[in-house]
Amino acid sequence: MELTIRDLSKTYANGVQALKNVNLTIPRGMFGLLGPNGAGKSTLMRILATLQEPDSGTAHLGEIDVVNQKDELRKTLGYLPQEFGVYPGVTAERLLDHFAVLEGITQRASRKAVVEALLRQTNLWDVRRQKLGGYSGGMRQRFGVAVALLGNPTLLIVDEPTAGLDPAERVRFLNLLSELGESAVVILSTHIVEDVSELCTRMAIINRGEILLKAEPLRAIDQLRGRIWRKVIARSELVGVEEAFPVISTKLLAGRSVVHVYGEVQPEPGFDAVEPDLEDVYFSTMAGHVGPRAERQLVEAA
Repeated sequence: MELTIRDLSKTYANGVQALKNVNLTIPRGMFGLLGPNGAGKSTLMRILATLQEPDSGTAHLGEIDVVNQKDELRKTLGYLPQEFGVYPGVTAERLLDHFAVLEGITQRASRKAVVEALLRQTNLWDVRRQKLGGYSGGMRQRFGVAVALLGNPTLLIVDEPTAGLDPAERVRFLNLLSELGESAVVILSTHIVEDVSELCTRMAIINRGEILLKAEPLRAIDQLRGRIWRKVIARSELVGVEEAFPVISTKLLAGRSVVHVYGEVQPEPGFDAVEPDLEDVYFSTMAGHVGPRAERQLVEAA
């Protein structure tokens, strides 16, 4: 089972082209869709979740036509949007039982077994009788996953799931997603590089509706070795360095700026080669040093 997306495009009424001929093949397992806010991630997720229509293009989950067989897809879809509402005065157990009825699990004993299994799987069994209004952000996200898992989906879409979670809740949530990726196509849409780095075996970077890179994270990192250079400078020097070199990222460290520069050779004495990580892949891609944009620049320069 894999998800195949071909030439998917979407332009809104205000003229914003949210997706530009997106092509992706997503196998079973964890797949990261990485990009800044406004890159087109949520539009793509809503189309795959049958909540929006594309202007053109196709998407298939196995033999199911995502665009034209929405009811069939919904039978095997789990979707956790970036924001979802809960009834604060209702317990998790009662509300999940209600959603199970809506899912078609009408036999009481079967429904009770399903609800218990999902609450245990999402580590909410001990707080099942607590009202959802008292849940932390991470607990609400895990409850959202429990709802999304009703019906044993083969496609699970989660949109910006760890935004706002504290470190401990984030780890619990990512561990849960990792387990789910063993038996389903799981798409993690996020702007948080660490989520993809820790979880996904395949990924794509999207910006302004266009896929800039499709890769395996470890292989993409390996291809940057020897091309990322680091220097710690005074904050007053930053503008000059940015004008002189292809800076891909900057961070503050004890009042000074740590700059990462992309280059085939050492930019100048004082820059040290560093072991790249997925954040370097992301910023290098966004700057046009990696991916289709870089390939076009090489062709134009030839």
